[in-house]
Amino acid sequence: MNAKRRWLLPEAIEDLLPAEARQVEALRRRLLDEFACSGYELVAPPLLEYVESLLTGSGRDMDLRTFKLVDQASGRTVGVRADITPQVARIDAHLLNRQGVARLCYCGSVLHTLPAGLLASREPLQIGAELYGHAGIEADIEIVRLLARALALAEIPTARIDLGHIGIFRALAVAAGFTAEAQEELFAVLQAKDVSSLREFVAGVADPLRSAFLALPDCYGGREALAEAARRLPDQPEIREALDGLRRLAAELPDLPLSFDFADLRGYHYHSGVVFAAYSTGSPGAVALGGRYDQVGRSFGRGRPATGFSMDLRQIARLAPQAVAKGAILAPWPEDVSLHAEIEKLRSRGETVMFALPGHDGSWREAGCDRVLARRGTEWIIETLKED
Repeated sequence: MNAKRRWLLPEAIEDLLPAEARQVEALRRRLLDEFACSGYELVAPPLLEYVESLLTGSGRDMDLRTFKLVDQASGRTVGVRADITPQVARIDAHLLNRQGVARLCYCGSVLHTLPAGLLASREPLQIGAELYGHAGIEADIEIVRLLARALALAEIPTARIDLGHIGIFRALAVAAGFTAEAQEELFAVLQAKDVSSLREFVAGVADPLRSAFLALPDCYGGREALAEAARRLPDQPEIREALDGLRRLAAELPDLPLSFDFADLRGYHYHSGVVFAAYSTGSPGAVALGGRYDQVGRSFGRGRPATGFSMDLRQIARLAPQAVAKGAILAPWPEDVSLHAEIEKLRSRGETVMFALPGHDGSWREAGCDRVLARRGTEWIIETLKED
């Protein structure tokens, strides 16, 4: 390979340079501290797992997004995680083995075979929170509120949080007698909001189910969409229960910009109940995704109600207001005891102090220094750094 091109990275893979890395790390600490204040304990799953475990309960879409390779130690196929949530579900099911509620959070890199969008990274830094062990809507309310709090801490204006419910689609699909393969096709049509293709797809379905499928893309908007869905969808127990849960969410979270989208089925293979996506005015796509995924724990052999959310911390850091880094103080060389004492005092106050290694005059501003520590008589004082 040409030596001049050895610095190039694979497509949609990138470095974080100092300013962006500093922003990402500051947000990571802030958000994980906030999660901890709400009782969410930090876990750190491994980057690699056997694919049987990594893809359990996550469906075909996650399989396609996962890099796979052969483990030379065992000869078995392992995968580089494309999502941390199934790993956290495994930890809850088999390692913690708690009977009551467990609140867990995480932050780590994931790897995708292809970027999720035109400008997306194939190596998102996924941060999220998961709540296990409570099947009631109260858990969904807590998670949505925690998501809103996280975005507020990142100073990202939340335009809306779209809510939907996978249970409505599943109830209609089962009642219509669609096979698993047909449900996959219908899922793709609804996700694309392709109304003409939807009309063709359900042409042979008898009413009221046909009309219900066609109503799903129209049931979108503010809290009035709940009334529209109740009016146009069949009065089935599963649909009634789903709408009741969404009404409860709307009633309990009056301060959040909630909206409703009954055709948004992202995570169809993964989720089992309420689903949601948060949008910001600064981003064309969702900045956070979440919902209920009870079947993932069941796939690990221990059925546990579960709900949570995740977001790409790199994306969040780029949308958040950029913090202005405080300049560093340049300390003279050579060292002496009194200088070290002064430096320790400054660092204990939160200042960044670096030594002026010999032979680099004129380059310290590019290293981030804007002040210099100078001795005047017996006193150490801080002065503005002057460089030509």
